[in-house]
Amino acid sequence: MADRMELINQMTSHVVSAAASGTWVLGDLTVNRMGFGAMRLTGSSAFHEGTPSDRGRAVAVLRRAVELGVDHIDTAAFYFSRLRSANELINSALAPYADGLVVTTKVGPARDACGGWAESARPDQLRGQVEENLRQLGRDHLDVVNFRITGRQESISEHFGALSELRDAGLIRHLGISNARHEHLVQAEAIAPVVCVQNRYGIDAPDRAGMLRACAERGIAFVPFFSIAGEGCEAGAVRAERDGVLAVAGAHGVSPAQVRLAWILRQGSHVLAIPGTGNPEHLVDNVAAGALRLTRDDLLLLDSIGGPAS
Repeated sequence: MADRMELINQMTSHVVSAAASGTWVLGDLTVNRMGFGAMRLTGSSAFHEGTPSDRGRAVAVLRRAVELGVDHIDTAAFYFSRLRSANELINSALAPYADGLVVTTKVGPARDACGGWAESARPDQLRGQVEENLRQLGRDHLDVVNFRITGRQESISEHFGALSELRDAGLIRHLGISNARHEHLVQAEAIAPVVCVQNRYGIDAPDRAGMLRACAERGIAFVPFFSIAGEGCEAGAVRAERDGVLAVAGAHGVSPAQVRLAWILRQGSHVLAIPGTGNPEHLVDNVAAGALRLTRDDLLLLDSIGGPAS
């Protein structure tokens, strides 16, 4: 019995907390830089219909994430499939919510009851989307709401203005933008404070909009999505892994996903990670990336990666 307890203690002692990634402040909300994205729990996204995680396992993954120190969870009411709703899973797993747990959601895109994508919400429809997130999550306010920009939308001023009014009304605490260009950030900042920008970014997904630096200059969190999936995007990490990533992973004895996440976190103290998974083992592996220290040679090799895989 004593030997078994010692083994359990050894296993537990090697589990890394999200606190190892360091912290950042979203407005007045301090979070660990390693967070969690809930989209993959549903098995559905904009371009991919996959297999949703088993409900019990999804709930367990969310609870385990919080146990591991994750205090920043990214979700949206439009993260749902015919079997799963990300917001409902979060509510079931985590309500009543712990003090300090920050739930970030998104509005803008719209889906019908069958899951089909409809026209994005007009400014006057955003209140309904905010209220739907509140209802599904069982909250009286939303910590952070990102306006998710779709297509080639030029101006977001009316939409962001509508969200700013909801912030003033107490339904939203802080605001951000997603899938944004520099001009969108300028437009939003003219209306209300912006605490984060969510854009696609990763080792092989360059920051073409220049938002990484723009956010650093303003003290705004930059939150990449699809940072593990790379070219696989919503379908997951389905592409062949890069040789450079594999080489660094082998040198450290870690997974390629850890290398990708550690690289993301090295891009600036303002950069947050929100990897998603329905697999408890992958969750532990992802969180451990916050403690992975890449060498200068590692970074040079990883920085040299770009363009489509050969």
